Amino acid sequence: MPKLKTNKAASKRYSYTATDKVKRTKANRRHRLATKTSRQKKSGKIQDAYADKTVEAGIKKLLPYG
Repeated sequence: MPKLKTNKAASKRYSYTATDKVKRTKANRRHRLATKTSRQKKSGKIQDAYADKTVEAGIKKLLPYG
């Protein structure tokens, strides 16, 4: 059976945790960080989150090897 290709766009946006959950990065963490307070940057609003269960199956197809 041939190897499955990993979707490169998905691999840059998602990753797996040790318990096989899909982790994603939230928005507002790329630029204009000088205008945001330390509290905003450290809070859970901008940090990593888990992908929704409804899209997790689709992401796992795009990332066959984790």
